[in-house]
Amino acid sequence: MEEQNKTQKGHVVGAEDKIKFSQLAAFGSGGIIPIALFNVAGILVGLMGNISLGLSAFWLGVILIIPRLWDAISDPIIGHLSDNARTPWGRRRPFLLVGGILVAVFFVLMWWIPKGDMVRVWFPSEAGYQAFQLIYILFSLLLFFTACTIFEIPHGALGMEMTGDHHERTRLFSSKSFVGNLFAMSTPWLFALANMEIFRGPGGNEADGMRYVSILVAAIIIPMSFWWFFSLREPGFKRVVKQKKTPFWKDMKHAASNNNFIKLTLTIFTLAMGFNFVSLLGSYIPIFYVFGGDKVAGAYLLGINGTIWAITGLLAVFPLNWISPRIGKRKTLMLAISLMVTAQLSKIVFYNPDYPYLIIIPTMLLSAGMLFFFTLGASMVGDICDEDDLKTGQRTEGSFYSIFWWFIKLGTALASLVAGALIVFTMFDQTQVTRVDALEGSIRELRVEIQTQMDHDPIEESRRETLVRAENMTSESLREAREYLVYLEREAQRRPERRQITERRDEFFASMISKTHNIIDEMEDVLMQIRGDKNTYPKELAKEADAGTLKLQQVRTKVNAFLLQVHLTNRARENNRSEDHYRYLLGTMDQLNRDLENLDLYQSRAQLKEQADIIEAHIVPLKKQSPYTLLMMRVVEIGLPVLLSLLSFFFIFRYSLTEDRLQEIKQLLKARNAKRDASP
Repeated sequence: MEEQNKTQKGHVVGAEDKIKFSQLAAFGSGGIIPIALFNVAGILVGLMGNISLGLSAFWLGVILIIPRLWDAISDPIIGHLSDNARTPWGRRRPFLLVGGILVAVFFVLMWWIPKGDMVRVWFPSEAGYQAFQLIYILFSLLLFFTACTIFEIPHGALGMEMTGDHHERTRLFSSKSFVGNLFAMSTPWLFALANMEIFRGPGGNEADGMRYVSILVAAIIIPMSFWWFFSLREPGFKRVVKQKKTPFWKDMKHAASNNNFIKLTLTIFTLAMGFNFVSLLGSYIPIFYVFGGDKVAGAYLLGINGTIWAITGLLAVFPLNWISPRIGKRKTLMLAISLMVTAQLSKIVFYNPDYPYLIIIPTMLLSAGMLFFFTLGASMVGDICDEDDLKTGQRTEGSFYSIFWWFIKLGTALASLVAGALIVFTMFDQTQVTRVDALEGSIRELRVEIQTQMDHDPIEESRRETLVRAENMTSESLREAREYLVYLEREAQRRPERRQITERRDEFFASMISKTHNIIDEMEDVLMQIRGDKNTYPKELAKEADAGTLKLQQVRTKVNAFLLQVHLTNRARENNRSEDHYRYLLGTMDQLNRDLENLDLYQSRAQLKEQADIIEAHIVPLKKQSPYTLLMMRVVEIGLPVLLSLLSFFFIFRYSLTEDRLQEIKQLLKARNAKRDASP
């Protein structure tokens, strides 16, 4: 209590150390990139790659760690270059401009993953097609995270040198957390936005939607990059401009030999590694446990939950800036870890499908704890730089911050790799998810076409208008049918491992290829009649054109249903733990196939729409994962971060920069720098 009162009463911020609001806002807004976009890439690329594209969770985990390994090279290089840059605009600001623009460009590029039937046919196997997508994701992530490094390392280093007061430095990094979390209020909704039909289209999924949502994000980041460049100032640049440049390896060795820096970095590394499971697996649980695989409802809850997370993060800035000067940074860091452990344990009760919104309670605790933890971590690196400056007379914030930030990213990446392996271990079935998505998309497209035909009133059309409409519709459907026939023929050539499945598959695809040939022949005949005999009956031809379009969509739906049923049959044979689960799914598939086979395309469109609605109602049960998978996901997501949090307590207990020592360093630096400035 004596130390707290002394700190509270004795701490005074000088005018030269006080951060102006304009600088606070400009610096703080830079948190958009490392807090919001960095997490979006780490979470949504893995999530969408797995549940939207059907890529292996394990290989996605491997891919997510490779950019972090590259960061082991790029982070220290950028930090060193930033420390040794001597430009007319300072040593940090040029990096902010270039890095911000590159982040925006590569964020868009990252979501334009080549996909679809016409891309798939260029690969001899599904494995080859998925390998191509994984390689694309890897290179786009490498570009994106390199751009983040170009921005974030100089930005964090700039924050450390903008003030000499250790609590004012916490206030500065709190502003970064505040604005970053303010923007993060919208990032959880990116998944929900990507699920909106206006972005994904009637037959697409959230991976298609993110292509266009990313463009909106880039339109915000690019103008802000110019704002950061022109508005931020580097008050310490006049002193360091005469500082001797140092070799790269000397800077790295010097930073890595600092004992307090090692202890702080290990604390952050352990927590980053453990609590990344909350971000990765925490996205699966609302969708597949709370809402039984309904991605739209799960995305909405994720959006609500993310907004609560961001609001809590915003509000937590204020108690952080009140508590930290009173009890000291080290004790506040311990308080943050305790909040995060409490949040994890509360999930045992608050993950509840009957009361889904209880999930916001652990979210609030976890958000407050993480805001405290990561804000203080960056601020404490600045304190270590002050101690190092006192000993050496050199300011190398870029080198210290780059190593610190790399360890955070390495912890996140290692956790992503482990989480990917654990998702495989839990027997999460991403192929089921993507097959159901494809089936649901084809049913939606069928319903959209039926609704379009219902909305059209042929009575109000002239004879010529009817013929023109029928010709356009038939030409477009004929083109699609020919393209789809190429896909069917390529798909029919693929050989599954099981012989009995091969026989069923050959028979089924031969039937679908034959039906598609018949549809093409019928459409060519209709098109010939429209173009050749102008005296024919236009309404009958329009009716045949409508039916041809629906027939093609029916074939697509049957193919997607068959591929899903084959997959579920294989899983049922391989998975003894969930026999009842797969028996239920296969029973649902049998009913869906019967309803699909009985679909009469020549009945009234109102009756046809009712039948399509019945077929679509079978989709929701097909999205459910096995009870074993859901249980194991919860055990991993809750338990592992708790264990690693206990380890982080060990490291932070050994950290020696107390409140009294920081005050002493501040006064000694002021006296030394004043003496230097006074000397000729």
